[in-house]
Amino acid sequence: MRPVAGVICCTRTVGTEPAQAVMNRYVAGAMKYADAAALLVPSMPELMKASEVAARLDGLMLTGSPSNMDPVLYGQDVPDAPGPFDAGRDAMTADLIKAMLDLGRPVFGVCRGFQEINVAFGGTLRRDMSAPGVNLPHHAPDEVDFDGMFDHEHPVNLTPGGVLATAFGATRATVNSVHYQGVDALGEGLLVEARAPDGVVEAVSAKVNGAPVLAVQWHPEWKTERNPQSQAFFQVFGQALRGEQLLPPP
Repeated sequence: MRPVAGVICCTRTVGTEPAQAVMNRYVAGAMKYADAAALLVPSMPELMKASEVAARLDGLMLTGSPSNMDPVLYGQDVPDAPGPFDAGRDAMTADLIKAMLDLGRPVFGVCRGFQEINVAFGGTLRRDMSAPGVNLPHHAPDEVDFDGMFDHEHPVNLTPGGVLATAFGATRATVNSVHYQGVDALGEGLLVEARAPDGVVEAVSAKVNGAPVLAVQWHPEWKTERNPQSQAFFQVFGQALRGEQLLPPP
């Protein structure tokens, strides 16, 4: 039996109705490259507690999303904060991260998931990483098409001896950059796994109750079949789901 990865859903609108949804590429990445079964976890905290599902999962994948985290969650009351927001996901992921780590089970994150993990550890976020005049725009111009957003790339420096540097067999990588929000203050207990050339934290790791935490700001689930380093990210997730040691430094 393969391990079971929980994959968080977002609240979306399909037609005129609210729906629970996640892009296939996240689920496929976990199933194919982590060699895991997957279960979708709805972001409906009013109907389900995180503790009801955490014990049934071997690990958790927090996906990217078009929505932003509400700044209230990291102590900033900003009346004109840019949305869209997903209050159901905000509440469910906060509870799920705690529930999984209390059980000593791994939590991995991508893009919004990376930001959720930083906030769960007490960190804060910057809200516009693509504003005119920034040293390194972290999002493509608004006029590009969908594929063009993911064609927007920049290098990152990987922490020598870190989980990602070891998994990738490198100290640098080129990653896609599709985010408006990003890390401001780093959460307590998180280790930096990668930084952009402008110093922005792009990946973090931690270990809580023996459970590995690993999250990246970029999108390894995008065209994973073309990128061995993206495949390695999910392979590390598979190791974590099986309770294996995460690629120790040589």
